[in-house]
Amino acid sequence: MLNLSLLRQFSKLALCSTPNIPIASRGIATTAAVQFKITEQLWAEPMKKKKKIDPAIVKAREDRRRKKLEKQIRRLEKNARQLKPIDEMEVPLELLDNFNKRKRPQPKLTPEVIEARALLQKDWTRYKRQEYIANVAQIDRIMGAQRRALDKLLEESEDLYNEAIMPDMQLIPYEIQGPVATPPIKNYLSPDGEYIDVSKKWDN
Repeated sequence: MLNLSLLRQFSKLALCSTPNIPIASRGIATTAAVQFKITEQLWAEPMKKKKKIDPAIVKAREDRRRKKLEKQIRRLEKNARQLKPIDEMEVPLELLDNFNKRKRPQPKLTPEVIEARALLQKDWTRYKRQEYIANVAQIDRIMGAQRRALDKLLEESEDLYNEAIMPDMQLIPYEIQGPVATPPIKNYLSPDGEYIDVSKKWDN
């Protein structure tokens, strides 16, 4: 058995309290007389030895990775201008399959019907032309009357003329109040419950 005094001499407390004894960087103080050293537990795994790889294999891997990236870039550039599909705007496949069955033949018009439609189109064109000419003439009459009235007013008083041509500041900040929402429907029962959103998500 070791002597208790010897153990007490080698204890950490005794070594730390002894003057002029160097302190090790790993925790336990050591001296030349002690002749042993204790280090902390690192719990580290030994480093694996790196395998030497042929430079040709490394270059081939880099080439494959570069070609893959270039292919993805070309695919993105090709599909850059394609719009995202909208399911609501696409025609169902069932309707496309039954297109020939649902297609209605064009009715054969008789010469009398064709002539009547042409005459009706001409009458409608004449009516719209006369309506346009009447509107333009009415606007010209109103503007002419306004111009003549201002000329007469200028002959009477220049101050009244300047006040007449001034903009009405009460009409410029025009505000109007009306219904801000659809009026409620009487005896309408709003739906209540859970629903599942099945809309597709598209990444940019």
